[in-house]
This record gives sequence, structure tokens and C-alpha cells, in this order.
Amino acid sequence: MANLVQEAFSQVKELVLNALGELVAEGTFPAEPIPAFNTEIPADSKNGDVSTNAAMVCAKPFRNNPRKIAEAIASKIRLDGTFFEKCEIAGPGFINFFYSPQWYAGVVGSVLAEGEKYGETDMGKGKSVLVEFVSANPTGPMHIGNARGGAIGDCLAAVLEKAGYDVAREFYINDAGNQIEKFGKSLSLRYMQICSDDGMAVCKEGLDMESFCKKIYGEDGNSEKFPMPDDTYRGMDIIEHAKSYFDEYGAVLSGQSEEDRKKTLVDYALPKNIEVLHNDLAKYRIHYDQWFRESTLHNDGSVAKIIDMLKASGHTYEQDGALWFKTTDFGDEKDRVLVRENGVPTYLVPDIAYHYNKLAVRKFDKAVDIFGADHHGYIARIKASMTALGVDADKLDIVIMQMVNLVRNGEKYKLSKRSGKAITLATLLDEIPIDAARFFFNLREPNSHFDFDLDLAVSESSQNPVYYVQYAHARICSVLKKMKEENVEVKPFDKQTMTALKEPEELELVKLMATLPNVINESAKAYDPAKVTKYAVDIATLYHKFYNNCRIKGEEENVMQARLSLSLAVKQVIKNILDMLKITCPESM
Repeated sequence: MANLVQEAFSQVKELVLNALGELVAEGTFPAEPIPAFNTEIPADSKNGDVSTNAAMVCAKPFRNNPRKIAEAIASKIRLDGTFFEKCEIAGPGFINFFYSPQWYAGVVGSVLAEGEKYGETDMGKGKSVLVEFVSANPTGPMHIGNARGGAIGDCLAAVLEKAGYDVAREFYINDAGNQIEKFGKSLSLRYMQICSDDGMAVCKEGLDMESFCKKIYGEDGNSEKFPMPDDTYRGMDIIEHAKSYFDEYGAVLSGQSEEDRKKTLVDYALPKNIEVLHNDLAKYRIHYDQWFRESTLHNDGSVAKIIDMLKASGHTYEQDGALWFKTTDFGDEKDRVLVRENGVPTYLVPDIAYHYNKLAVRKFDKAVDIFGADHHGYIARIKASMTALGVDADKLDIVIMQMVNLVRNGEKYKLSKRSGKAITLATLLDEIPIDAARFFFNLREPNSHFDFDLDLAVSESSQNPVYYVQYAHARICSVLKKMKEENVEVKPFDKQTMTALKEPEELELVKLMATLPNVINESAKAYDPAKVTKYAVDIATLYHKFYNNCRIKGEEENVMQARLSLSLAVKQVIKNILDMLKITCPESM
């Protein structure tokens, strides 16, 4: 896997160290240890392609002017057989190196030779990473926050795979605890309302679901005749489940105990909700390696075991009849309740058991969670629990994702035309292309607020970033198609022919292609797929600029073939990125 930028950095370090070795050996500079020095890509290409501050950091040990040190180093540098054709001194003592035509040719050759694997790195060295994301409450539909979390989580997992990690994707199903109790209570109340005399009378009218709901519950779903308590779910989906059960089985549950009725209705409705989660996420091109149920942690004794282990750790205490976890021992702002006075564990215990399962039972090298901003305080207590249980808390990384605002006509947009309620993932994907959703939600670093422009997402213009990138790919396909139609042969890559690339637009494009492996590594390190989408926009921008300024057809044969090879390489890079992000790569638009 080629990384010619990294190889160039290594060459610069070797050239500088060899030169310094000669200078010390001949007595020009004292035999002092060489401090660590940097190599980097200058912000301005006028200052070379790779720059180093070696002379400046040597000023103190050599007791000399950094500019003079730089000049001495440059006098000893031999560039024959390297990636560089010249080096220059700049400013207070920077040494700037300029790529040779052979380096540019090597980049294009590497892209074409590696094909779909170009950009892959071995940074992860096969270490196992579990990425958990979305994990939406299964008691209702997924919202816009889940839409952003899904795109970020799935694309981050893809980036980590590209960086050489062994990645598993996981959805944690909260099918136990308070939310399921609330779900059951809500279903039971709606079912009993339908079984009332008024409800049965409306049922006999044979109305469709929307008309039925409006007639019996009113526009807001919470009529005076059938009010719902504050601790219940009031969504239309609850009514639909209750009515569907009634339509299928009648009033059979009306004579049963509240607990039996709740259990039956949850067992009926929850699998349907989980199936909807599966289907909506699959439509969103998200497929998980595992759907992990919280209930398994209760059923297999994991929750009880975690309580015993935390007690044994010495970091718990009893107060007012409850069991507390002393998370302040680990820097949390306050201690947390593990088991309530009534003996029921809080939500924190199965969450601890789940993360212990990830890192200690299944032994993933790293666990990454994608959470909303409302979970920020959650980080300290979960990391504290891992430390208390003897697990390296640094193996757990939590990516905090900020809220997203939908914008239409320049204003915040909250309602769905279909239901009049907040837009869900399903309704969003009915309104905008999936390509746009996946790309747009990764346009900003996760921990930044984001305005999602619904009008821009459906526009076919250069202002739409995903359309702009796809159009660059389609434009290259069009160039190649026209060449074929005109019987112009696209010859195999030839390194010598590539030295014909001399225009700034050509060279900048090659240099950007060369950085893709580094961008993948940086994105993986930062858990930020936005670095990849930004790169995709940048590569498309440079190709459009190249296309407008550098003719292909009608040029001398070697120039034409070099530009065709360059176009093929750019096409491959764009395809690799869009394929990684699970975004379509059209050949015509």
C-alpha cells in the first residue's frame, strides 16, 4: 500500500540526518545529539512540497545561526535517486524540498496499480474495534439525531476498516427497563380505550387508521375522553399497534391483569418496531454485524454479576436503602445510584454490563460509541465503571454528536408534511436522496452543530457538495466515453509519459491524490469522517479546475495520454471514497 507522501517525509529525514552526520564528522558542527525535527507539507506550495525545521531546532545545540546551519545542510544533500529535484532555504532556516516529475508519475502509477485498494493503510494493524451507533429506543421511530448518528457511525466504521482495523458494527436494543415498562403501559391504555364502548363503536365504522385516530382521539392524539398520563408515549405508532392487535385478536386482553396485558402487547409490538428499525436502516444502507439485546444481560445474569463485582471493588456504599457507585473516586461530578430502594437496578447497571461485555468478555481492542450531546455526562461514569472493574478505560472512546437542524427556505424546519409531526429518519429519506443524507451528515465534525439544508440536498448544482463530487466522476466517465467513440486509444500507464504533466492544475491534483492515505489515518485517529468528505469535495474541485484549464483531446500524444492517466486515477480515487461512504458513483448525470 503506497503512501508516497509518507515515503517523501522519510526521505527528507534521511537526507537531513545524513547531511548532519557529514557536517559533524568533518567538524563543522559539534558532536551533539540531534533534536527531533518536523517534516510537513507547507501551506503555500511556493515554499516547496515538503519542508523541515531541522536547522532551526539544531541552532541551540550547535550554537549557530539556523540560516547558516540550513545552508550547510543543503550543501551536503544529494538528491539523485530521490523523490526530489531541488531543495531551497527559506526564511529563518526552513529547508524546502520540491518533488521531481518521477514522484508525480509514481503517485498516478500507484493509484492505478492499487485500484480499489488505494488509500488503505495498516495503521490499525488488524486490531478489533466495535463501533456502536444509533441504538435508538425501540419503542418508537428514529428521529433526525439518529439519522446523523447513523451516517457518522457507519462512515466512521468504513474509515476505520480502510485504516486497517478489524471493525464490527453493532446496534444495542434497549428491550428492557423503564422505557419498555412505559411502552407496555402506553399500549395497554390505548388498547383498553379501543375496547371501551366508545372505542368499539368507532371500530365498527370500518375507518382507515388515520380517520379512526382522528375521530376517537382528536387531532393531537390526546382527547379529553381518553387522556394519557405524562409518563406514557403518545405517538400515533402506539395507537396503531393497539388497534392492529385489536383488529387481529379482538378484546381478549381486556379481562386480563394489567401486567399480563402489557407483556402480551409488548411481545406483539416490539418485534414489529425492531423490524422497522432494521428496514429503515437497511434503506439507509446501514447493516450491522450484530443487534445486541439488553435483555440478554438480564437473562444471563450479567447485570447481577456486575453489581457483585462493583461491590467487591470497594467503590460502592449503601445509603437510604439504595446501593451507590462512588464514581467521584474516578473524577465524576457526583456518585451514582446502582440499585434503587425497591431493589431494581438503574439503567446504569446494564449499560456497565454491556460495555464490560464489549471489552472484557468479547475482548475487543477498542469500543467506540456514537452518542448524542445529552450523553456527555455519561462518559465519566462509564469510564469510571470500567476502571473499577479492572478494564482499561482508554479502550472505550465515546464520540459526542451535536444536534442537527433541518433548514428549508433559509428557516428551521421541524414538521413532516405527511404526519404534521417531527420528521423521522423514514420521512427524511422519503424527501431527500440517500446519497445526500449520508454525505451531508458527514460534512461537519460530529461535535459541531449542523444545519441540514433540505433544498440544497435535492438540488442538482455545484452548490450541492455530493452532486459536485458525483459530477466529477461522471465527467471523467464522459471524457473516456467520448475518446472511445472517436477511436482514441487510452494507452496503459507509462511512467515516462507522465513526466509530461507540468501545469499547476495537474501537479496540485496529483499532490492531493497522494495525501489520501494520510487523510484516512487522520480521519480514523480523530473519529471524524468529515475529513474524508472534505477531501472528496477538494479532489472534485481540483479536477473541475484541471478540466477547465487543461485540454485533453487535441494535445500532443504524450500530454494527452498523461492527462488521460491522471483522469483515470482521479476517477479511481473518487470511486474509492464514495464506495467507502456507500454513496453511488454515477457514470453519467
